[in-house]
Amino acid sequence: MSEQTSTKRPGKVYLVGAGPGDPGLITVRGKYLLGKAEVVVYDYLASPKLLKYVPKNAELIYAGKKGGVKHTHTQDEINQMLVDWALTGKTVIRLKGGDPFIFGRGGEEVEVLAKAGVDFEVVPGVTSATAAATYAGIPITHREYTASVAFLTGHEDPTKPGSKIDWAKLATGAGTLVVYMGIKNLPTIVKNLIDNGRDPKTPVAVVRWASTPEQRSVVGTLETIAEIVHGADIRPPALIIVGEVVTLRDTINWFEKRPLFGKRIVVTRTREQASELVAGLEECGANCLEFSTIQIEPAESYEVLDEELDRLDEYHWILFTSLNAVNYFFERLYSKGKDARDMKGPGVAAVGKATADLLMNYGVRADLLPAVFTGEGLAESLLDQGVEGRNILIPRAVKAREILPETLRGAGAQVTVAPVYRNVAPEGKREQLREQLESGEVDMVTFTSSSTVRNFLSMVGTTDRAELNALMRDVVIAAIGPITAKTVTDNGLQVHIQPESHTIPDMIHAIVEFYKAQKAGV
Repeated sequence: MSEQTSTKRPGKVYLVGAGPGDPGLITVRGKYLLGKAEVVVYDYLASPKLLKYVPKNAELIYAGKKGGVKHTHTQDEINQMLVDWALTGKTVIRLKGGDPFIFGRGGEEVEVLAKAGVDFEVVPGVTSATAAATYAGIPITHREYTASVAFLTGHEDPTKPGSKIDWAKLATGAGTLVVYMGIKNLPTIVKNLIDNGRDPKTPVAVVRWASTPEQRSVVGTLETIAEIVHGADIRPPALIIVGEVVTLRDTINWFEKRPLFGKRIVVTRTREQASELVAGLEECGANCLEFSTIQIEPAESYEVLDEELDRLDEYHWILFTSLNAVNYFFERLYSKGKDARDMKGPGVAAVGKATADLLMNYGVRADLLPAVFTGEGLAESLLDQGVEGRNILIPRAVKAREILPETLRGAGAQVTVAPVYRNVAPEGKREQLREQLESGEVDMVTFTSSSTVRNFLSMVGTTDRAELNALMRDVVIAAIGPITAKTVTDNGLQVHIQPESHTIPDMIHAIVEFYKAQKAGV
């Protein structure tokens, strides 16, 4: 037998453009590569939300650099870091804001990689110049205004002996100018343009944190913009757009006119279940602050459920009162070598449409859906069916409201409650939540269950109602339904928003309508 020798797998570095800030603007290729990453070296301008696509065991290294602030790592250190990780055989993602090759120093990084013999690939990203203009409602080219555009940096290499920007030609040579990293040097930039022939009345827009919920835009002219930026306290990261196309902002400013633009909304749902709510709110312009107040874990014992799974055909009804109950029930059912065919005997009821839809994903159609999506509504619908002498199984959380089983037992049903999961308060973020409430950085808190209310109050860390009301004084509270709302009011707080139908889409709609009415002064 010939001796086999193993060779170390060569590593590779991918320079991936993260786009301007909105995580939805990353390319399909970039998102795919994040899912394969073993090491991620990411920038200040790359959205942290993109890290959710990265495997949990990947090494995350923050290499952010902000103007006027001491850098986490120097550029030379970052370059060497990429080489060193690749030489260990790792798949390395260098995640850079915007596009790596447009004022992103990507060219410098790949030069070092090439010199070290490291394999690399560059994935373009949506550059901040086009994003800032687009999200501010400014087309950087328009055939009635200009057919040319130039990108330039307002922060050249300080070690160079002189500027490489030919202001004499550039000032009037391109219809639209987009200046990166120019806030600090804005007075000098506008002076250079005016001194070299650009009309002082030329419109200028400055856009900060483009494409994100923190986006802020101001508009002026070359002769006024420096004073306007100073008065509005616009700081980096921001881009400067110079040209007649800026006047079109009045007509096509779409991003900042969304109904929830800039509203900072705390979402208390579990991270796994918050996606629909977060996506809907962000689509309307909100800045969602995810503070999961519930962590879902399996029940410590499945003794009750295991026994009942062996005699499902003896039940008349199985009642599902939450998405988690459905998921954990079927997970246990499958682990016992069973599937949906073993549920052919009993009727199946769901507390609401979302729960019914999830059941369909498991191949089970709900036979009963109440008119009112609450435990009380489900109990009332079952009572209309007649439950005396009926065997009913309720897979649910270890701790839950007893109104449903007690109501059914009171009507003569034989009810078995089988714990399949438990709600626990997650660790971490307590101090961050408290700080944001104290500093007035929260506009709204959303609650989707009584558990989210109780755990939120635990995270806030006070049982004193006066202190709690002071923290929540200017915070709007949205509750998905009457049971959740009652838990809020029982703890001394006021509910401002409650949708008529107790679903996530209806909750989002109610929140939008609330702020529309507020804006209209209704």
